[in-house]
Amino acid sequence: MNALNIDSRSIGLDKDGFLVDLDDWNPAVARALAEREGIALTDEHWEVLQLLRAFYEEFQLSPATRPLIKYTALKLGADKGNSLHLNRLFNGTPAKLAAKLAGLPKPTNCI
Repeated sequence: MNALNIDSRSIGLDKDGFLVDLDDWNPAVARALAEREGIALTDEHWEVLQLLRAFYEEFQLSPATRPLIKYTALKLGADKGNSLHLNRLFNGTPAKLAAKLAGLPKPTNCI
């Protein structure tokens, strides 16, 4: 099993780099996961990560790309809720990568 070591704690990751225990997530874990992906989290990233966590809390699932775009547009406006913006932030795989960084399960339809 993969693991992140943060503050003398070992955080378990599955074979795809998603958290084994969703309760292990915190901002330091998000930063470490992002670093592994070559991303420096900006305010724009955090805005989407917080939105994803709210979506998961409400619906108990990680959204696929289309629902993520629609939900982002609904909550943050069309300028942020579009595939160009989300692809730019999350290296072309917004649903999968954003869910990983937000400490959520892999969306069910993502390879």
